[in-house]
Amino acid sequence: MLTAIIAPLLAGVVLLLGARFSPTTMRAIAVFGFAWPLIIGLLLYSRFDPSLIGAYNFELCLPTGLESIGIYLHLGLNGISMPLFLLAGTVGLAAGLYAMYSKAERPHLYLALLLFMLGGLMGTFASIDVFFFYFFHEFALIPTFLMIGMWGGVGRRGAAIEMTIYLTLGALLSLLGLIALYVQSGADSFSLIELRNYLSAQPLSDTVQNNIFALLLFGFGILVSLFPFHSWAPKGYAVAPTGAAMLHAGVLKKFGLYGLLQIAAPLLPAGADHWFPWIVWLALGNIIFIGLVTLAQKDLKMMLGYSSVMHMGYAFLGLACFSVIGAGGALLLMVAHGLSVALLFMLSTCIYHRSQTFDLSEMGGLATKAPVLAAFFVAGSMASIGLPGFGNFWGEFTIFAALAETELTRWIVVPAATGIIISAIYGLRAVANIFFGQPKAAFVERLQSDQITDLQAFEKLSAGILIAALVLTGIFPRVFSDDANRELLELYPQQQSHLPVIHSAVLSTDVDTHKELTH
Repeated sequence: MLTAIIAPLLAGVVLLLGARFSPTTMRAIAVFGFAWPLIIGLLLYSRFDPSLIGAYNFELCLPTGLESIGIYLHLGLNGISMPLFLLAGTVGLAAGLYAMYSKAERPHLYLALLLFMLGGLMGTFASIDVFFFYFFHEFALIPTFLMIGMWGGVGRRGAAIEMTIYLTLGALLSLLGLIALYVQSGADSFSLIELRNYLSAQPLSDTVQNNIFALLLFGFGILVSLFPFHSWAPKGYAVAPTGAAMLHAGVLKKFGLYGLLQIAAPLLPAGADHWFPWIVWLALGNIIFIGLVTLAQKDLKMMLGYSSVMHMGYAFLGLACFSVIGAGGALLLMVAHGLSVALLFMLSTCIYHRSQTFDLSEMGGLATKAPVLAAFFVAGSMASIGLPGFGNFWGEFTIFAALAETELTRWIVVPAATGIIISAIYGLRAVANIFFGQPKAAFVERLQSDQITDLQAFEKLSAGILIAALVLTGIFPRVFSDDANRELLELYPQQQSHLPVIHSAVLSTDVDTHKELTH
C-alpha cells in the first residue's frame, strides 16, 4: 500500500528533473507512476479480509519523529476507504493516459504535477492517522493550484484566487475541528482507531460535539462545494486543465464527504443529530438551486461544473440520514459520481478539440463525424442522470430508499426527486445540442471539412477505463457495498440517533454477530 503512494511521487520527481527525456521515455515513466496505484489497489482488494470489522486491513504504522505529539504514518484500509482508494487509482490512470498525449507546454512538468496530485490522493484515503489524512489532502491541492495557474484557460487568475480563498477557509475550519477532536478526546495519538476507542468509552458532551461537528461540517462542506459555498467549483473546473479537473472533481472533492462519513458523524453522533436540519436544507440547495443554475448554462464545462456541485447534494442527503443504508448510498454515489464526472470532463475537452468551442448553442450534428465520442458522451450523461446499469443509479436509489424509511425524512424525497428531472433536462439537451439535430450555421463549414475526426486510441482507452468501472458498479454494486455495509453497521449503530434502525434493508451475512446491508 505504501508503494501506491510512493510510486507516483517518485515518478513525478524523475519527470520533474527530466526535461530532456524523449517523449517515449517520459511516457514510460508516467505510465508506471499512473498505473502502479491501481495495480496495487486491485491486488489489495483481492486480498481484503471482510472479517476485520471495526479494524483495518493491511495496517502499517511507521515513525515520523513526531511521536511525542501523537503523529505516526499510520496506513490501512477498511470497507469505507477501500472503494475510494480504488477510485483514486482508476481516475488517476485515466487522467494520466489522457494527459500523456495532451499538447501541454512543458509536458514533463505537467505530468509530474499530476503524479504528485495522485500520490497525495492515494495517501489521503489510505491514512488512519487523522493528521496525515489532512496532510495528504493539502499536498494534493498544491499541484491543482499550480496547474490552473500554468495551463488554465481564460479567466484562470480570478478562478484560482477564488478557489484559494474558499479552499483555504475550508481547510482551516476542518483542521481546527480535527485538532479540537483530538484535544477533547484525550487520546494519545491522531489515530482514528484510538480516537474511536476513547470516544466510545467516554463520549464528549453534547455542546462540545455540536461545536466540533459544526467546524467539520462547514470546513469539509466548503471543500465539497456545499451550498452556498460552491461558487469556486464551477469556475475552477471551467478553467482547469483536463487532468487536474478529472482528479479534483472526480476524487479530491470526495475528501470532505469521506471525512464526514468516516470521522465526524460516527465520532460526534450528538453533533450530527443537532446539525441534521442544516445538512438537509443546504443539500436541497445544492440539488434544486444549483440544478436550476445548471439549466441556465450555455457553456459545456460550466454546465458540467455546476452539475458536479448539484449531485453532491444527494451524497449529503444520504449522510444526513445517519443510517447504514443512507451512508452506504452516499459512499456508492461518491464512487460512481467520481467516475462519471471525470469521464465527462475528459470528453468535454475532446469535444472542444473538434469543435473549437464550449458553447452549446454553436454546435450540432457532431455524431455524424464522431460516433464513438457521441456514444461515450451519451453513456456518461446517462450515468450522471442516474440511468439503471450505471453505479450512479444505485447510489441515488439507495439514498432515496433511506429517506423514505422514516417520517422525519420522507418529505425530502419529493423535492430531492426534482433534481433527477433537472438532470435529465440539461443532460439530454447537451447531448442533443452537441451531437444531434441540425448543425448550427457557424458549425456547418467545420463539419463539412476533414478537420473533425473521431476519438483517437488514447482517448478511447481513457474513456473505456471509466465506463467499464461505471458499468461494473452498476451491474454488481456489491463489489463495494458488502464490505462497506459491514463497516457502516459498526459506525452507525443508531441507538443514539433520532432515526430508527432500518430493518427492512438489513440482510444476513456470513460474518457472525453482524448484519450487512446490500443495495
